Amino acid sequence: MLRSMPVRRFKRGFKLGLIKLLIGNKATGVHLSYVGQGASADLCRRIVDIGHTDILVVTDKALKELGLAERALAPLADAGVNLHWYAGVDPDPTFAHVMEGAEVLRAAGCTAIVAVGGGSSMDAAKIIACTRTSDESPDKWVGLNKVPDDILPIYAIPTTSGTGSEATMGAVIKDPEEKLKHIIVGEDLLPQAVALDPDLLLGLPAPVTAATGIDALTHGIEAYICIWDRGTRKENGRLAIQGVFRWLDRAVQHPEDVEARQGMAVAAYHAGIAINQVGVGNVHAIAHQLGARYGIPHGQANALALPHVLKACLAEAETALAELAVVTNVSDAASPAARAQAFVEAVQDLIAKVGIAETDPRIQPADWTVIAHAAMDESDGYVSPRLLTKAEIMDTLEQITAR
Repeated sequence: MLRSMPVRRFKRGFKLGLIKLLIGNKATGVHLSYVGQGASADLCRRIVDIGHTDILVVTDKALKELGLAERALAPLADAGVNLHWYAGVDPDPTFAHVMEGAEVLRAAGCTAIVAVGGGSSMDAAKIIACTRTSDESPDKWVGLNKVPDDILPIYAIPTTSGTGSEATMGAVIKDPEEKLKHIIVGEDLLPQAVALDPDLLLGLPAPVTAATGIDALTHGIEAYICIWDRGTRKENGRLAIQGVFRWLDRAVQHPEDVEARQGMAVAAYHAGIAINQVGVGNVHAIAHQLGARYGIPHGQANALALPHVLKACLAEAETALAELAVVTNVSDAASPAARAQAFVEAVQDLIAKVGIAETDPRIQPADWTVIAHAAMDESDGYVSPRLLTKAEIMDTLEQITAR
């Protein structure tokens, strides 16, 4: 495949022009959110009021065994709603998970889906919702607006603060054989309502809190510095970044702190709204390959790549990064270049402060070229400040590979 810079620039320009023509610059995707302690109960009452009587619950084994998912949905059970469970979602859901959930969905005749969990459960739930009337293989839906028209309504109760899937119309599904992550996007994949309930986040382990929090930070930054000024992406991106800087370390250090958990839940939600309008960028293009090939958790993979990508884009993103330095109280230096540099250093310091390592032993030098090519192919579809060269991606991979 040709990967010369002129070809890549033309391809990206063509894609962006086509997307702008199809969907315009105005933000879309409004839905309902319940926020605060007891928000999950409020969402359950709404589902009952709508009249749903048979619900598919999509979650993971741990949340089911711990009883957390059942506690979140107790108001549904108390109201006589029949709950049908698919609790087989693993980190980085696959098409096999989707088909397993689809079997439960069809057998029970469910009229809606509630996802309880992190991004993996929410992403799986979105694609399971597409299988009600379609016999197509879900891998046929990869890309933009290829999902069936008849999609079950989706409701989301996130139990981590990071992926923002509760606020997006996209889902990421892994193909373990190809070692790739595929992105499926459709307007009806946006959950109709979401509960941001800090009570369900209390006690989340520090490593998970840290990694998912940096995922939210990455979303906010990539949306803020991108070249497509669509909708409210800058406002939501800014709120996400400010929230992560304010609350993440506190949530890591004090896992039972309700205020910090609420702050992170809202920050992740704003980050999701931001990327729902303009997508992600170069950091995700690299992180997706690390997750697909090595199983590195997504937030951790973003944390590995984020500082290096920002350094590579300093010149092109200087104005935006300088603005972020001010709104996060990182720097008020007179020079925009100095403020931008200070913000990148603050991001790197935050990642270290919450305990995420700068390198990972799973990354293998023998895979660098394959990863770089896949990352370039993916990033050409994003609206990052600039396209990274193969050499820049290879240099990033070298720096994050444990010696």
